[in-house]
Amino acid sequence: MASGLSPDPVSQRVIAVAYSGGRDSTALLHACAVAARNESALRVVALHVHHGLSAQADAWQAHAQTTCDEWARAGLPVSLMVRRVSVDLSGGASVEARARVARYAALSDMVLTAGGDLLLLAHHRRDQAETFLLQALRGAGVAGLASMPKDEWRGGIRWVRPWLDHPREAIEAYVAAHRLAYVEDDSNSDVQFARNRLRVNVWPALLEAFPDAERALASSGSKVADALPAMASWHQQLLLRALVPNDGDHTPTAKPVLDAAQWAGWPVGERREALRAWYQQIAGRSLAARWVYRLADEVPGMIERLSASNWEEIGVSLYRGRLSYSSQRPLLRADGASTLPVVKLGPLAEGEHRVASWFGCLRVRRVAMGGVPAQSLKEVVLRPRVGGEQFQLAPGRPPRSLKKQFQSEGVPSWLRQGPLVYAEDRLMWVPGLGVDARAVASDGVPQYAFDWLPDSSSAT
Repeated sequence: MASGLSPDPVSQRVIAVAYSGGRDSTALLHACAVAARNESALRVVALHVHHGLSAQADAWQAHAQTTCDEWARAGLPVSLMVRRVSVDLSGGASVEARARVARYAALSDMVLTAGGDLLLLAHHRRDQAETFLLQALRGAGVAGLASMPKDEWRGGIRWVRPWLDHPREAIEAYVAAHRLAYVEDDSNSDVQFARNRLRVNVWPALLEAFPDAERALASSGSKVADALPAMASWHQQLLLRALVPNDGDHTPTAKPVLDAAQWAGWPVGERREALRAWYQQIAGRSLAARWVYRLADEVPGMIERLSASNWEEIGVSLYRGRLSYSSQRPLLRADGASTLPVVKLGPLAEGEHRVASWFGCLRVRRVAMGGVPAQSLKEVVLRPRVGGEQFQLAPGRPPRSLKKQFQSEGVPSWLRQGPLVYAEDRLMWVPGLGVDARAVASDGVPQYAFDWLPDSSSAT
């Protein structure tokens, strides 16, 4: 710069590198820093995640800091950012999986905090081959066998693995040529972890029998990955054929349901793929393979028998020939009685109102018509169903019991969960049905409607 001043950090392009302190990430960080040395518009930020799972974790962080400080003094545009995370060691997924989730969340947050949108990771061809083999041994589908993507956008960040096509030996040679110091993870020899068992017990014998195994397996993963865009397009076509509006859910966030009566007649492979795509779309996570196979096999027969069912473990229910999803756990005991209290609220304003004892919140929203008058919000009482409640669907129609109204409107049991909303002992609103016609405000006056939002902690 003509003024001789240092570049403004805000205007510089951030290159973030996931940096554990190990051999591979050390090589990648060094290569990036050297490449950016003569580019004033670039700065490299090393992102280090401290899991606390190893007795060496503090020493690794100290090594990372020392390395970055030494390189910075030598003129390399690099700095260190550290994030400590806590990994849940209780039951469920493996320690590897939980640590990976925590690490990736921390990396994402640090990239954005640093003001960047590009993250480089040091995975190489051996890592890709191992991933493909591990996924195959777990019985993974197409998405799993595609292994690690080389370049993808996720959560507003571009995740890039620039060395995914390069052998580990090339990285070892780079480290040796530049005499780079790195740490050794003592857990890499612990064969209780699946990847380590593969590396220690399987990989040497595999390479001896098939010297080109690394290249071949990584290539297979790449070819499977090439099919993912076509698979995604096909999934969308399947869903266009199978999804219908959720007539039983009157909330603004209603999610589409799967027309199981139509879907049941498809070839079994299409049924499974449609299930996977639908569940991923509405639940935001993958449906376990055992459930995919179970539902694809069992539901067609249930459709023929006009059966209904609710699989609470995954939040999926079959009702009147349709598969629906709900993240809300039942709030009733097995005998149908409520265990929840009467709660008084008010005066209520527009917005969300937390009700801890009901494990959710009541959302009040302004509507143009079909709502309750504003004065009804002076005091609202939330009550559980006790039996005998009458609800009027529309003007001119007779009030009927909630059970009959739910049945006539096709409201499945999981959408009936939540409190009944009263004002001065008058029923105003019922989850799954909406505002009682007798409580609807006159045209032209301020009026409001309700939604019941279960806590995410109550999700299955």
